[in-house]
Amino acid sequence: MAATPSTMPALGMSAPDFELFDTLTERARCLEHLKGVRATVVMFLSNHCSYVRHLQEALVKLALDYRGKGVGFIAVCSSDAETYPEDSPDRMRVVGQRLGFPFPYLCDETQAVARAYEAACTPDFFVFDTQLRLAYRGQFDDSRPGNGVPVTGRDLRVALNALLAGTPVSGEQKPSSGGAIKWREEWLPGSEAQAALMREQRLAASIR
Repeated sequence: MAATPSTMPALGMSAPDFELFDTLTERARCLEHLKGVRATVVMFLSNHCSYVRHLQEALVKLALDYRGKGVGFIAVCSSDAETYPEDSPDRMRVVGQRLGFPFPYLCDETQAVARAYEAACTPDFFVFDTQLRLAYRGQFDDSRPGNGVPVTGRDLRVALNALLAGTPVSGEQKPSSGGAIKWREEWLPGSEAQAALMREQRLAASIR
């Protein structure tokens, strides 16, 4: 099955606010309390996705490298857990604890946050500046399962280094790609709810 690419929303987009259940601390967490002082990374992950499993260890290492520099990391799982029980909150907790996630692992049960961020795949990465404006959206690096390219997080590191240095993040950004987010039936492409969402997004884009 072909990989699903990021939608690559417009740079400068404000980070949508949220409050979600953190499976690791077992309490509600919000963007305001989780954002970093100098940058914030919001990433959409899932337990069952081979593309996510491919980079999990490198992602933990990258987060450990940058969280002491004022970068906040937030992981969100938006999969339909009824169809993919491996992405249930209990399994999210097990995976996060086993891998030693140094960031919250939030359950987006209604998929409202994935829709607000225009996330499309797992993994999908969004990096925001100090004003919570979108500065980078795209891939972790060029590595994919089976392509033989080492997993380094190079693209994400380059974007974070630019923000930390106070220099512009390059607009030449490669989309992430991976497994499609497993949408609940009412949000599948072609549904009335999906059509209404697209109308809302077009209206929001015209206002911006």
